[in-house]
Amino acid sequence: MSFSPRPFPLSLSFSARVAVFYMAICGVIGVQLPFFPLWLKAKGLDPQMIGLVLAVPMVVRVAAIPLAAGIADRRDALRNVILCCALATLAGYTALAFADGAVAILAVFALASAANTPMMPLAETYALRGLAARKRAYGPVRVWGSAAFVAGTFAAGFAADSIAARDLIWLIVAAVLINAVAAAALQPLHLTHDAPQPAARSLMRDPASIGVLAAAGLIQASHAVYYGFSTLDWSRAGFDGTTIAALWALGVGAEIVLFGLQGRLPAFVTPAVLLMIGGAGGALRWLAMAFDPPAVLLPGLQLLHGLSFGATHLGAMGFVVQRAPAGKGATAQGHLAIALGLMMAASISLSGWLYAGYGSRAYAAMALVAAAGGACAFVANGLRRGLAV
Repeated sequence: MSFSPRPFPLSLSFSARVAVFYMAICGVIGVQLPFFPLWLKAKGLDPQMIGLVLAVPMVVRVAAIPLAAGIADRRDALRNVILCCALATLAGYTALAFADGAVAILAVFALASAANTPMMPLAETYALRGLAARKRAYGPVRVWGSAAFVAGTFAAGFAADSIAARDLIWLIVAAVLINAVAAAALQPLHLTHDAPQPAARSLMRDPASIGVLAAAGLIQASHAVYYGFSTLDWSRAGFDGTTIAALWALGVGAEIVLFGLQGRLPAFVTPAVLLMIGGAGGALRWLAMAFDPPAVLLPGLQLLHGLSFGATHLGAMGFVVQRAPAGKGATAQGHLAIALGLMMAASISLSGWLYAGYGSRAYAAMALVAAAGGACAFVANGLRRGLAV
C-alpha cells in the first residue's frame, strides 16, 4: 500500500507493542459486547431487531475480511491495513453515535463493522507471524487482551450505573479511539518465505481442516444468547452494572489463566482436543443456564468460559499456525473468521427470536450447537491425529 505512516517512536519491544494492541482491541470488545445491547434497547429496538443488528458484523465480514486479508497478503502491508481499518472504525462508530431509528442504526453499524471486523484476524496474523519469528509463545501475549477485556467491562459496568443507557455509545467511541492509537504504534512486519508450506487452497480441501473450522465456528456460535442477552437478562433480574461486569470478568479471568498456561500444555492437548474440550464446556454451561440457575451458581458457570471460549480459541489458532501457507497467513485467518462469522450470524439472528419466545430457555439450543461443535472436533481428531498446538 502507498499509505505507509511510521509507527510511534516508542521504546517498546515488538511483543510489548502487540500486547498493547491486544489490550486496545479487546478493550473495545469488553466495553461493547456486554453493554451495546443496552444502548440498542435504549434507542428503542426490540429483541428481534437487536438480534439482527448484532448479527451484522458476522455478515459483513464475509466480504470485508477477504478484501482486507488479500490486500495485506499481496502487498505485505499488515500493519498499514490494520491502521486503516482502525481509523475507519473510529469514523464509523462516531457516526453511529448520532444515528436514530432502527434502519439508520443498522446501516451505519454495517459500515462501521465492515471496517472493524477484519482487525482481529489481521491482528492474529500479525501477532502469530511476528511472535513466531521471535520464538515467543502466543498465549502469554494474547492474555493481555483478555485482561483489558475485563478492565473495559468493569469500566463500562461502573459507567452504566451512573450515565444514561443512551450515552453508553460514547464509551465505545472512546475505546475505539484508543485502539486506533495503539494500531499506529505497531511496527511494520515483513514476510519471509523460507520454509515450504501447504498449498494455499488445502484448508478448504482437507476434510479434517473443514471439520476443525466447523467445530470452532459452532462452539463460538453457541455463545450467541450469552453475548446478546445475558446482560439484559441479568439486568431484568435486578443485577446492577457492576455485578454484571463482575460476572463477565469471571469468565474472562478463566480464559486468561488458560492463555497464560498455553506453553505448559502437554503435547497430547492438540488443537482438535482443545476444541473437543471447548465443545463439552459450552454444552455443560449453556444447559445449566437454560434452567435459570440461582445467582450463587452463576460464578461457577462463568468460569466455564475458559473452556467454551478460551480452549476453542487456542485450538483454532493452533490449527491456523500449522496450516497457513507461506505468505497467506491473513487469508488463512480470514477463512477461520468467515467460518466463525457465518455461524455466529445465523446463531445470533436466531437467538433474538428464541429469547423473545422462550427467555433463558434459549440457552438449551446453544447447548446443542456447542455439542455439535465438539462432535465435529472429535471427527476431525480421528481424521488427522497429532495436530500439535
